[in-house]
Amino acid sequence: MKRSIAFSALAIVAVAAGAYVFSRSGTEPQNGGLPFARAAAPKGMPALQFEDGTGRPHLLADFKGKVVLLSLWATWCAPCREELPALDRLQAAAGGPHFEVLALSVDQQGSEVARKFFADAGVKWLALYVDRSAQAAFKLGVPGLPATFLVDADGRELGRHLGPVKWDAPEIVEELRRRAEGKGG
Repeated sequence: MKRSIAFSALAIVAVAAGAYVFSRSGTEPQNGGLPFARAAAPKGMPALQFEDGTGRPHLLADFKGKVVLLSLWATWCAPCREELPALDRLQAAAGGPHFEVLALSVDQQGSEVARKFFADAGVKWLALYVDRSAQAAFKLGVPGLPATFLVDADGRELGRHLGPVKWDAPEIVEELRRRAEGKGG
C-alpha cells in the first residue's frame, strides 16, 4: 500500500513537472483573452466535495451564482507555489459577489500544510479549501498541477488550463471582471 502511494505521488510530481515544461512552451490566450482551451459548449462539472480551513464541508455547487476560477494546487508542486500569489492578487482585485477564486489544495496532509504555505507566501485574500482525498483532480481528469477551470455562474465549465499563469495580469483581471459582471461566458 505504501509503495503504491509513493508511486502515485511520484507519478503526480512527474506529470506536474511535464505540465510545467509544456506550459512554458508559449501558450497564448485563446478564450477571449484568457489562457483557456475553450470547451465547444459549456459542460457540466462533477460534484466536488472539499473542506474549508475550519474543516467545514463544502461543495462546488455552493458557489453557484458566481463565476469561479477553480484552481487545483498542492504545496509540493513548484509551479503551483509560483502561481498562488498571483491568484491571491486576482482575488483581491476582482473577488466579490459575482466572482471568486477558489484555490483548492489537494494536499493529503490537509489544511495545516496549506495554511502554513499561505502564511509563508503572504496569501491573505484567498479562502483556504482542501481536498485531502484529491478526488477533485481525478473527477476533473487533470493530468497534472496546477489545473485551472473557468466555471460560469450556472456551475458549468467554460474552459480549462494546465500549468501556471500570471492570473493578476491586467488583461486577465479585466476579462474575468467583465465575465463576472455578465455572469457568464
